[in-house]
Amino acid sequence: MTIRLKLINDWLTDSVGLPPFKIEPASEDASFRRYFRVTPEESGAQSLIVMDAPPDKEPLEPFSTIAEQLFKIGLNVPEILARNVEEGFLLLGDLGSIAYLDQLNAESVDRLYGDALGALTVLQTCGPTDLPLYDRGLLLSEMGLFRDWFITQHLEIELSDSEKQLLSSVFELLADSALEQPQVPVHRDYHSRNLMVNSHNPGIIDFQDAVMGPVTYDLVSLLRDCYIAWPEEQVSEWVEGYHDIALDHGILRQPNHRQFKKWFDWMGAQRHLKAIGIFARLYHRDGKSGYLKDIPRTFNYLIKVSGHYDELQPFHQFLNDRIVPALNTKQQEIG
Repeated sequence: MTIRLKLINDWLTDSVGLPPFKIEPASEDASFRRYFRVTPEESGAQSLIVMDAPPDKEPLEPFSTIAEQLFKIGLNVPEILARNVEEGFLLLGDLGSIAYLDQLNAESVDRLYGDALGALTVLQTCGPTDLPLYDRGLLLSEMGLFRDWFITQHLEIELSDSEKQLLSSVFELLADSALEQPQVPVHRDYHSRNLMVNSHNPGIIDFQDAVMGPVTYDLVSLLRDCYIAWPEEQVSEWVEGYHDIALDHGILRQPNHRQFKKWFDWMGAQRHLKAIGIFARLYHRDGKSGYLKDIPRTFNYLIKVSGHYDELQPFHQFLNDRIVPALNTKQQEIG
């Protein structure tokens, strides 16, 4: 038993006063947080979750503060039952182990996404507004991960000065588009691995990095998910439907389907640049290779979107000429 696991056992037994239980890993994420499922030995008792966040790596406060705020507005987030701030533990309600990704298919997607879009409406209309701002600096630094970790580190491409300038100009365009949108509470990772199938869909996890940001950000996280893709015509219908929902709820002030779709597309480009950079960083810095398989799907979104807009044509050409061949070679090397 590791030292952290012994501390958890002692805390649950001595301080929280749980009856005899068994504990096993529940999941990990891309951070230093780990999760354990606590199952009481007595028959019929509800399982619980312990979040293990080493205080020197992952402070509890961002998660616990936002969890309480989202719980109060009726979103199905884990209820905080006990906390040990000094050692970095939270005892949480258990939203189950079945993620949206496990259940999504052609038959279930409209129902599951309908529930997720309903919850997103609640978040955007009633969610906390005292959140960090998704400002230009953060938007640009995220896109810089694509250049630094994916192009330079992963693909080992040395960019020319003109290519660096091209990327910088595209990053600025995408940041401008994000900042001109209505700003709302943003979960920031609202996708199929962080939405749980539950009696009250969706169960929502991994919201501790929430910000005030663009209205389309969570929408694109859901509908152009890095882990599962849908036909573009279907995605466009969902986007149009959410535009109308947002208009009805006062999230949008004026109808403009074309503008909303452009915001959505360009927001997706910003997010996918970031995600590809993070996937490469997880591999090279943290030794986590599992995300490499998600790069082609995510990169494909970039290719398609950049090909649809005149302003992004030079970027589209750069991706096809410089990145596609190098990515294909790298995939063959890695297997």
